[in-house]
Amino acid sequence: MAEYKKYVPFVSPETNMKEFTVRALIIGLFFAVILGAANAYLGLRAGMTIAATYPAAVLGMAILKLVKGSILEENFARTVGSIGESVAAGAIFTLPAFFISGIWSDFFTPGHYITSTLILIAGGILGIMFVALLRRVMVEDAELPFPESVAASEIHKAGQSGAGGSKFLFAAMGLGGLIKILGELKLFQYLWEKFIIFGQQTITGTVFQGKGGMLLSSPGVSPAYMGVGYIIGPKLGALNFSGGLLAWGLMAPMIMYFLIPNVDLTSWASFLMSKDATITMDNAMAKVSDPSYQIVQIWRFIIRPIAIGGMLVSAAFTLFKMRKSLSTGIARSIKDVKKAATGIEHHVPRNEKDISFGWIMIGIGAVALLTFCITYFIFDAGILISFVASTLMIILAFFFASVSGYLVGIMGSSNNPISGLTLTALVVTALILVALGVQKEAGVATVLGVAAIVCVSAAVAGEMLQDLKAGHILGGTPWRMQVGDILGVILAGAVMFIILAYLNEGDIASGKNLGYQGGFGSKNLPAPQASLMAILSRGIVQGQMAWPLIIAGMLMGTAFILMQVKSPMLVSVGMYLPIETTFAIFVGGLIKGLVDLISDKRKHNPAQKIRIENTGVLLASGLIAGEALMGLVIAIFAAFNIFLYNSFSFFKTPTFYISFIVLAIIAYVLTQIPLKNAGKPDEPAPPASGM
Repeated sequence: MAEYKKYVPFVSPETNMKEFTVRALIIGLFFAVILGAANAYLGLRAGMTIAATYPAAVLGMAILKLVKGSILEENFARTVGSIGESVAAGAIFTLPAFFISGIWSDFFTPGHYITSTLILIAGGILGIMFVALLRRVMVEDAELPFPESVAASEIHKAGQSGAGGSKFLFAAMGLGGLIKILGELKLFQYLWEKFIIFGQQTITGTVFQGKGGMLLSSPGVSPAYMGVGYIIGPKLGALNFSGGLLAWGLMAPMIMYFLIPNVDLTSWASFLMSKDATITMDNAMAKVSDPSYQIVQIWRFIIRPIAIGGMLVSAAFTLFKMRKSLSTGIARSIKDVKKAATGIEHHVPRNEKDISFGWIMIGIGAVALLTFCITYFIFDAGILISFVASTLMIILAFFFASVSGYLVGIMGSSNNPISGLTLTALVVTALILVALGVQKEAGVATVLGVAAIVCVSAAVAGEMLQDLKAGHILGGTPWRMQVGDILGVILAGAVMFIILAYLNEGDIASGKNLGYQGGFGSKNLPAPQASLMAILSRGIVQGQMAWPLIIAGMLMGTAFILMQVKSPMLVSVGMYLPIETTFAIFVGGLIKGLVDLISDKRKHNPAQKIRIENTGVLLASGLIAGEALMGLVIAIFAAFNIFLYNSFSFFKTPTFYISFIVLAIIAYVLTQIPLKNAGKPDEPAPPASGM
């Protein structure tokens, strides 16, 4: 029998305390859906998500304290509540790819709902099963510090003495939602845009016919984007914005200057008419003659494929930098299965009991069978392809779930490269299935389906292991947390497609009403990771990849690496996103830099800086969640062709000065409130947020 290091948890194994209760489960399930929806909105728009462990801990603790809940109930509610973010991450990285790649002509259908729900639930359960298999070995490994798990457990401990910051989180959620709805009702403009036209120029005697130009934009008036920028800080925010400057300040104007004079606008207008029968020739000519429209199309069809090439190289480089951790994680996973299988005892303490080994094997087998049925009956792949796909899925999901857990143990789930792991799984699956002769739509769908299950599995495994480590510190019961997360995965998986569908349908409806092409992959819902998955899967399986642009982007990404850019992925994502998005994220990062600068000038000690950090993160998280949830409500209205700005607008053309006032309010909240809550120098240090 394997020997494990003795550890004394906060609540002893002999203590009989409420844990898996109906109220804790309901609270956890509620926040699983809420935080999952918020992250789905944020990820589709900004290409990144926020870790849900900290908000779930604070929110669950605040509610349970009202009903005198125990610390183990708080731990259980946090565990269930945070799992929705992982399901959302897996969903937004993969499901929109079915729509973007053309596999699904319409995203929202009953059949697509069933397929997506099965994929999300299968991936989530698989991740939980693998973590249950490896938990005892990994949570007691002294080499894995689990920084965010320690922070979450300290929050619960501190809450026992009355400390907490839920008021900041709830207040910021209200402010974020209020700003979002007021912007929808046209109290202010979301952004200011102006196309600056350059006149004709003569170079070596040649006159360039036509005019070049540049599209200038203000930061988007978005609490969510500024909150993201605040959380990631000024350095990463600047890297993200640098990609936007490269795309919109260098590439787009340069391409437009040389390309547009040689474009046949009449043919372009005819192409638009072929796509939309409601557009007349006059309307089409007016649109294609508009410089703003022209430069946006250049960004959409030329620059974004280049950015995807950069993301591809960046993902590979990220995995290369972690090659030692990855190889160690894979090697450990093989050994850990043997330890986990032989380490199950009949008489073990409450805080060491996992789901039984037999149920784990049944769960893994059921997911493998479900994957076979999805690929064979739904994606219409052959028996051999379906068998290979389901086998590949189990192997890749196991390796990446264990590697994901190992990486979370080192640096926390906030920094877990799920998209890079999924990309690797997608490429491996695509190459193997192409070698077996897979082709056409069935091949693309099968590749995306396997990648989606692996992605959800890895995301859930990392988050689950992080919560199990926090529970290990507090004295929670592992099997109860695992069962709670299974219920959380089932609920989140059942509603996540609906959330994505309403966001997609709402943007499509808004696009038709305002004259732009909406939906996944559009300017408002760029879904960068899903777009990358779609292009790669179709490109590998059907040879439809824009290779010259992709290769140019890969060379660009290689140049970033040679220049020792800290995060080539962030720069590439910045190129892929609209300029107002990266600008707003950058402004949020500048605000965080300003807070740090003022804190240093006031000579705050480490304890005060931790209080400032915690308050700021809570406020930023609340702004993100508030806007995201209100954005989802607005999208639901738009999906039913109810446009609030048509019926309840404050102004027909609101002045942008009000937008600056709103930006100033957000900046004030994110600077003054954290600094005012620094506390006295002699107060003990609170637990750090870990975010």
